[in-house]
Amino acid sequence: MNDIVTREELCRSIELVPQVDIGHFPTPLEECPRLSEALGGPRIFMKREDCSGLAFGGNKVRQLTFTIGEAVHRGADTIVHGAASQSNHCRQTAAAAARLGLKCYLRLSRGQKSTLQGNLLLDYLAGADVELVDPPLGPELDAIKYATAEQLEAAGLKPYVIAHPRSTALAAVAFAWCVTEIHAQQQELGIEADWIYAGSTGGTQAGLILGSKALGTKLKPVGITPIRWDDRVERIRNAANDAAKILNLNLQIADDEVENSDDYVGEAYGVVSSECIDALKLAARTEGIFLDPVYTSKAFAGLIDHVRKGKITSDETVIFLHTGGTPALFAYNEELFATDKRGSLIELWD
Repeated sequence: MNDIVTREELCRSIELVPQVDIGHFPTPLEECPRLSEALGGPRIFMKREDCSGLAFGGNKVRQLTFTIGEAVHRGADTIVHGAASQSNHCRQTAAAAARLGLKCYLRLSRGQKSTLQGNLLLDYLAGADVELVDPPLGPELDAIKYATAEQLEAAGLKPYVIAHPRSTALAAVAFAWCVTEIHAQQQELGIEADWIYAGSTGGTQAGLILGSKALGTKLKPVGITPIRWDDRVERIRNAANDAAKILNLNLQIADDEVENSDDYVGEAYGVVSSECIDALKLAARTEGIFLDPVYTSKAFAGLIDHVRKGKITSDETVIFLHTGGTPALFAYNEELFATDKRGSLIELWD
């Protein structure tokens, strides 16, 4: 049995989950007419999670509203997190901890973008205790986070570790909340979108699926993953169903409700592709909106390709969820531009 609820009922369920006030919500839902014109339709709107306020914004501010909300509710005074060295999530975690007077320990996987630029620079500026470690993303890095938490606890602190699957489930709660905002904004604008696209391999898409199904909307979420994980459909489904339990919603998400594509990853996670650079330029030069080179540009490249292949028709309406990540642009300057011997700028991927 899958029960449909009203927006007000879903909002009341979400309000019962512990939260902290760290972002600017609701984020805007803006029409992008020049983007639509450049693609020959459809009508395109952007949900501007990059305008969520904290530390240059991004979708993780909404997620951290609940993960750090849970940490504070449990009496934590320290947040432990870890991901790639240019992690948007870690940058926003460091800023949220600073804002709330919490200590922050980041254990970041060393990689080709571990230079003091972009998100990594902001981690240090926010006062986080940053350590670059060699293990790649995954269980080994999680083990380092939990070992760090044990050391901190032994020193008398009260750490809270941000890690899958709990963090992913709370991200799904966060983006079910995002759907309630979109639902209200669509009513205000007099639109009813057919699709919503997002760069996601976890909680963001899970919440979009959960919220859309709970409200009985026709909005169809499509995820474009920036990383190849074989278990991503299971990961998204589990996060959505875990969030449904947290919110006491009488519904279940099945695998066939999770549409997530890895066709636009390119060579690898964090490596730019010609398609993502084209998408980045198109958004910047038609709407003055900057995407990032790791997540949103690849997700928007997928949307562009789906328009050109007719999956999204010219008479439909699509929402693109801008999940932020723009500080990473500054760590990718060498992939975007170079200079010749005379010092003139050369545009790469032209």
